[in-house]
Amino acid sequence: MAEKVLIYSRFPKSQMVRIGEHFDLLDAAGKPPLQTFSADQLKDVRALITAGGQVLKADVMDMMPALGAIICYGTGYDGVDFKAAAERKIVVGNSPGANAASVADLALTLMLAVTRRLLPADQYLREGGWSGAKPSPLMSPQPGNPGRRVGVYGMGEIGRKIASRVAAFECDVAYHSRSKHDVPYRYEPSLEALVEWCDVLMIAVRAGGDTNRIIDAAMLKKLGANGVVVNISRGSVIDQAALTAALTDKTIAGAGLDVFEKEPHAPDALTALPNVVLTPHIGGHTLDSHMAMQDCVIANLDAFYAGKGLPYAVVV
Repeated sequence: MAEKVLIYSRFPKSQMVRIGEHFDLLDAAGKPPLQTFSADQLKDVRALITAGGQVLKADVMDMMPALGAIICYGTGYDGVDFKAAAERKIVVGNSPGANAASVADLALTLMLAVTRRLLPADQYLREGGWSGAKPSPLMSPQPGNPGRRVGVYGMGEIGRKIASRVAAFECDVAYHSRSKHDVPYRYEPSLEALVEWCDVLMIAVRAGGDTNRIIDAAMLKKLGANGVVVNISRGSVIDQAALTAALTDKTIAGAGLDVFEKEPHAPDALTALPNVVLTPHIGGHTLDSHMAMQDCVIANLDAFYAGKGLPYAVVV
């Protein structure tokens, strides 16, 4: 008989098909489990699958008294209350690096879209500006990539792939992280120094209390009037109100965002700005990334139910 696994977050059913071939899935569809299932149905659930950014605290864990494993679909795990999990002897796993290539690809796509003003150019053509030879300040030539200074904040799997990609575009690359790594890029000892040095700031750091809104109004001012920020990590890293103000008053030149303080992100002042490119948290949303993340989820669950250590355990 297949082991029960609760799906805690709201996932497209297509992403759970392969996992459902191995386990008996109980889909809570993003609701508190006791709103969807009875206490009797939940009493022997030993593992759950969650999106790492979704808040998962002690009260949810206590709805499943036998819970022993929390498996995050993807690399993130910032929504999990690790203190509560440790107190209940619950192990946590994730899918490290499984979507790193696709997230790095999107980071570069956003950088190019912003710096080459792809959206204004598309609109200029569609509205007849090009054919009508209408002047447009948004179509003025911009600096190219050779010699562009790109700062990467965070040098994990995704940060490394971003750095290698922008280096191939003849950019100068520097980074800041909690420690210096054996990589062929300039290391800046402080985030402030990195922001002051770079033309484009790529945010690839993990979310946490120490990074919450660390990119604030003061940091954006350091980035400067020609600066661009690209965020593919978590929306919590940027003070979104300060970013909206900086884009509005041209404190910085532009932004490319795949993540937001609140998701899903509804149309607002930020979405009305012509100097920002927005995507709906699709960094890891490729077929190969989903296959790799599902492989990690299945491997973690198989190991847990076999009484072994998780092959992709999160250690904090």
